[in-house]
Amino acid sequence: MYEELLKEGEKNGIEIIEIPLKGNLKGLYGDNIIAINSKMTTNNEKTCILAEELGHHYKNYGNILDQTDINNRKQEMLARRWAYEKLVSLNRLIDGYKYGCQNRYELAEYLNVTERFIEEVIKYYKSKYGLYCQVDNYIIYFEPLGIMEVWE
Repeated sequence: MYEELLKEGEKNGIEIIEIPLKGNLKGLYGDNIIAINSKMTTNNEKTCILAEELGHHYKNYGNILDQTDINNRKQEMLARRWAYEKLVSLNRLIDGYKYGCQNRYELAEYLNVTERFIEEVIKYYKSKYGLYCQVDNYIIYFEPLGIMEVWE
């Protein structure tokens, strides 16, 4: 998935570079350039960070580094939500179920994201849809996470 996101960025005129970043920074976006912290050790983590930074490209404007500003926090959430839906759509959750994923760890591995990202996605979908939602012939339960096929 990381390679696919790199191609998407390139296709949209975004330069993506991996360099060591200071402190806790994992990624930055500005002026059509995304910097990914080269100190990250897994592609799954890089995938999550790159998706969020692409979300900044598509959804944000201006400098939002000051997270004490509520408008900046809102823009941060827009980028994260874009990343959540890009990497772990409801249909991809169903794909994980069909593949046989039994828990969040297996689902994260199948979707090439981190377990933490899966947890954040589930919280997001729960806040968006409530305890469950239906997609075609599947009901996705967000707490506890589970998917059930229904026959009508």
